[in-house]
Amino acid sequence: NKWRIVFPNTGRQWKDWKQASTFYSGNRIQTTKYTWFTFLPQYLFEQFHRLGNLYFFFLVVLNWFPQVEVFHREITVLPLIVVLFASMIKDAVEDYRKYQFDKTINFSKTRVYDK
Repeated sequence: NKWRIVFPNTGRQWKDWKQASTFYSGNRIQTTKYTWFTFLPQYLFEQFHRLGNLYFFFLVVLNWFPQVEVFHREITVLPLIVVLFASMIKDAVEDYRKYQFDKTINFSKTRVYDK
């Protein structure tokens, strides 16, 4: 368990401040889940941990074998794609709103209390 220690920059506690600042290099807030590079892999990883999505994926894979093909291959893929695409758009918009809120919080002015 690490405690976060905040020191005012008055010059009196320079040694303690330098030691504490090695663990906490910045004071910015980040609540977003994704980045541009990790959005698609991380999103698909999270979605295929859900039982419903795994079921539809299993049907898609099973339907590619001609011996057990019940529907056309394209029709089986369609529900999975629609659900994943709708959820992807929702998560992207939600994460972008979190990014904008974090940006306004991180660039806002603050007051520092010092005795």
